[in-house]
Amino acid sequence: MSSLFEYIPNAHIEARKASGPPKVASARKRVHGEGIAGRLNARIGLKITTIVGTMWCAYIFLVLSLVSAPTAFRSGDLLVIVAWIAQTFLQLVLLPIIIVGQNVQAQAADARAEATYNDAAAILEEAKQIQEHLRAQDEAIQSILKSLEKVKGSTMDQAS
Repeated sequence: MSSLFEYIPNAHIEARKASGPPKVASARKRVHGEGIAGRLNARIGLKITTIVGTMWCAYIFLVLSLVSAPTAFRSGDLLVIVAWIAQTFLQLVLLPIIIVGQNVQAQAADARAEATYNDAAAILEEAKQIQEHLRAQDEAIQSILKSLEKVKGSTMDQAS
């Protein structure tokens, strides 16, 4: 018995299965391009970011900035002190700390993307089961309707 409904999967489903969940790392091609220069720039940028984006680098930069602190404060010049705080201490020390925070946020974004992807895949499988259930119900309804038509037909034959 054929169903009145035919399930046709969306073309995006297979493409999505092949590509997997979106990740921060997969943005490299969109940002730098697929050419040799793009790959080199991405590799260099990632290496520097990986090195600078650690708390160990922040500690090293803190020590480095403190080397010039005594000279800045001994000068007694407010402009020199403010410049040291803003340009040496804050920029040098906060840079790696901010990168560490961004790396944590990127990992959290990747985890959310993967969870959303897995949720969507599970919902798709549930929808397929619902479609199969509805197909089985369609077949049962068709069978019931045919039985009713037979009963109706034999009742009409008896009435004539």
